[in-house]
Amino acid sequence: MTPQRTIGDAVNLSAPAVQRRIKRMREEGVIRADVSVVEPDAVGQSITIFVEVEVISETAEQIEQAKREFTAAAEIQQCYYVTGEADFILVIIVPSMADYEALTRRLFFGNNNVKRFRTFVAMDRVKVGLGVPVG
Repeated sequence: MTPQRTIGDAVNLSAPAVQRRIKRMREEGVIRADVSVVEPDAVGQSITIFVEVEVISETAEQIEQAKREFTAAAEIQQCYYVTGEADFILVIIVPSMADYEALTRRLFFGNNNVKRFRTFVAMDRVKVGLGVPVG
């Protein structure tokens, strides 16, 4: 939301040059999205949960299917396919534990490829962000 003129002044470019560079970065996928960060409590999504998911079979098709299912679930804020004991790490935001229980029934208990999952409930959101240090 910073005006292009302000950005231009900071990097010694004209506003049109900044606009062209931002456009190019969006086209090249460097800038993936412009978003507003919403406070979960303010919209009734007060519980943050981290879940380790271990799958039974790691065939390429089954991993892709799990990725599609996790991507489609609105409650899943972030999903990572990882190395180690777990296959996926999920960051989930829900309004209540009852909502989380319903999600587990849908995504984990109802999925023949989920071997086990482990839940960690956040007690406090100490630092949250997706900023990437540059320069």
